[in-house]
Amino acid sequence: MVHRTARIPLSDSRWYPPLPPPLLEQRLVQLQQTPPHLLSDSLIGLEKESLRVDRRGEIAQTPHPVQLGSTLTHPWITTDYSEALLEFITPPLGSAAAAIQFLADSQQFVYRQLSDERLWATSMPCVIPGESSIPLAWYGSSCPGMMKHIYRRGLGYRYGRTMQVIAGIHYNYSFSEPFWQQWQQLVGERGELRHTIDRHYMALIRNLLRLGWLIPYLFGASPAVCRSFLGGKPSSLLDFDTTTAYEPFATSLRMGDIGYQNNKENEHGIKANYDSLAEYIATLRHAIETPCDDYQRIGVVVGGEYRQLNANILQIENEYYSTVRPKQLLQSRLEKPINALRDRGIRYIELRSLDINPFDPVGVNVPQLHFIEALLLYSLLSESPPISRVEQRAIDANEMLTAHRGREPGLYLQRDGRPQLLQQWALEVVDQMVGVCELLDRGHADQRYQQALAQQRALILDPERTPSAQMLAQMRERDEGFHHFASRISQQHQQYFCSRAVNREHEQRLAAEAVASLERQAALEASDDGDMARFLQRYFSEGGAG
Repeated sequence: MVHRTARIPLSDSRWYPPLPPPLLEQRLVQLQQTPPHLLSDSLIGLEKESLRVDRRGEIAQTPHPVQLGSTLTHPWITTDYSEALLEFITPPLGSAAAAIQFLADSQQFVYRQLSDERLWATSMPCVIPGESSIPLAWYGSSCPGMMKHIYRRGLGYRYGRTMQVIAGIHYNYSFSEPFWQQWQQLVGERGELRHTIDRHYMALIRNLLRLGWLIPYLFGASPAVCRSFLGGKPSSLLDFDTTTAYEPFATSLRMGDIGYQNNKENEHGIKANYDSLAEYIATLRHAIETPCDDYQRIGVVVGGEYRQLNANILQIENEYYSTVRPKQLLQSRLEKPINALRDRGIRYIELRSLDINPFDPVGVNVPQLHFIEALLLYSLLSESPPISRVEQRAIDANEMLTAHRGREPGLYLQRDGRPQLLQQWALEVVDQMVGVCELLDRGHADQRYQQALAQQRALILDPERTPSAQMLAQMRERDEGFHHFASRISQQHQQYFCSRAVNREHEQRLAAEAVASLERQAALEASDDGDMARFLQRYFSEGGAG
């Protein structure tokens, strides 16, 4: 049975939420009549970035450890922008707990291979002596490997290297095909199932963009940065101490204007259109095929060396900054993501706005993932009209406000053209999510989704309980700057993984995969002709797939 009012007795607050919107209520009632496995068969995957640092807390200058395998061909342990920026990837798994377990076991495996280094415990990086101290990730001499390396070189020329070593967590989620088959009947649509899936994933994404500010408010953990990150450039941030810059009510500076953004997108008129999958593909295709004067001045091949893949607004689709993306699995190294979406539709959703949680050794925990899953389902069940240009500006402004001032008392966001208190809007959303969590809790005696929702509602009622506030509170109590806080927490996490019981089966699996991945890279390099210009021409051709 769906309840039309919130039943989570967390405080004596006099806030009474409005009734759930009719469409949300209707769809909840319909889904209550379906078998529980339709939702429990959904798949969850995680990607977590972590900087390797030396004992001084500076970015590691050593190559990616060979015992971890090939960064080009290993499916679960690779690197992101920098050779020192590890990326842990889980396969799609059947539960949040399984994804956390896989991520924890993989991090433990890496720790058992490191000697004088550790993994940095926060999203914002360690001491950065300068951009030259950030080594670009290396993927070998094959054309696919060089393409990844050159792409990162281009990002450095375009945006600078420092912001590229900010770390985060990506949450991947897909509903099962039986769910979509039932969903198609519930919404009264006919025709090819793929088109129903695409339409409703895009609707989910639009609502997730509208509510995107909620993620940094609840889970943001980057209210302060090491001053070395700013590189001596002017900043509106305040002095926490001589080594640390911060904002008193910030939640996630990573998601603010000092983080990785396509700063020139407004000036070039590029903004992804989420009205439909076709419109989304068209706007990104325009960006990756349209030359940019600023980037032409950088040059593509200078002195016989590639500086970037091309001089277009975006080198490739992944350069476009977005908090959420529709995704499809690639079938070859030559297939472009937009062509995969065009040919086979949306396979899963990638939410990219999660900060690393410094208060959990894994960097994220099960209740966080349960809340996000419920938020995704809430976004699917709710009305989702197209996003106008006016609303898009409000979405961007709300995200920026929450990143920099999210815990500020009385903070207003823009909603439907009118100001709305952040706290009031957030309470309305979580209270309307009660029925969604009840739906997800069918078959779970521990009511894990409702419990996760209750935890987050408590953070809305008391901003001092948020991770960002707790981080600043610890820094004040211990009279330590950001670097000392992050160093201390990183050391604690290292001790946790070094003392944690080893999952021998997973360790053997990763060790075997490390060897196999190196063999795959060697075979690829042996068969590669090394003609980078021809490889890129094939990749950027209209067909795209090889």
